[in-house]
Amino acid sequence: MTTIDLAEYDVPGRGRGILDVIRWRYLLRLLVRKGTATRYRNSVLGWTWSYVKPAAQFVIYYFVMGIILQIHHDVQNFAIYLFSGVVIINLFNEGFGNATNAIVDNGSLVRKIYLPRELFPIAAIIVAFIHFLPQVAILLLICLVVGWTPTLAMVGAVLLGVLIVVMFALGLGLFFSGINVRFRDAQNVVEIIRMFSTWTSPVLYIWPFVQAALPTWAFHIYMCNPLSVAVELFHYGFWEGTVTESVGLPQPFWLYIIIALVACVVSLVVGQAVFRRFERTFAQDL
Repeated sequence: MTTIDLAEYDVPGRGRGILDVIRWRYLLRLLVRKGTATRYRNSVLGWTWSYVKPAAQFVIYYFVMGIILQIHHDVQNFAIYLFSGVVIINLFNEGFGNATNAIVDNGSLVRKIYLPRELFPIAAIIVAFIHFLPQVAILLLICLVVGWTPTLAMVGAVLLGVLIVVMFALGLGLFFSGINVRFRDAQNVVEIIRMFSTWTSPVLYIWPFVQAALPTWAFHIYMCNPLSVAVELFHYGFWEGTVTESVGLPQPFWLYIIIALVACVVSLVVGQAVFRRFERTFAQDL
């Protein structure tokens, strides 16, 4: 009796998770191209909205916090401090929100053909990163105008901040995108998290305010938040080089970075596990 070797065949509907993205990178490029092409379809301003929306958000925050409340009148170049925090938080909010809805938005593809479902959240994160670049370009231009001189440490801090946010957004995005297919309440939870992300990170205020208001142990927990670490890395990378007096970094900041990276890895592992758990019934739930 002849036996057939099935070692080269995959189990239908099941892949290797995030690792399959490398194998299916051609489809990933197509999804990213589709996401960037359809974002502003039939829009008069097109990609200009990538500049207008964050600029409008910055003006509102600056008007309320900097002019009306006069909270940071003693912070040099508060506009750059604020904008550098807004930019990195916008990357998280857009990437996390898009990744959460990625499976539902591509339901027709998920139902009809098999491909690694992780491609959709990852493509959503990449699209968010592409739209994040124009905002960084504006921030970079403003910093250069006021005399910013970058160092290797500052550039490294910016890159590390982006890495932390992308990893964290992807981990949470995988977690909630899997749950969102069956329980659409997940979208409301995500909106609450996105709202809190702006106010629970040192974007609209400086970290010494938090240190003065919280017990020591609570402040350490606050600073272990990956978003707080990423925001402070962006402040160090952009704002720090434009002022003569700064609040510096909370200590021990290197420990906060390590804990934030561990939290990002944990979010990726847990997010992937939950995603694969719900992946089995995506077609039926959609």
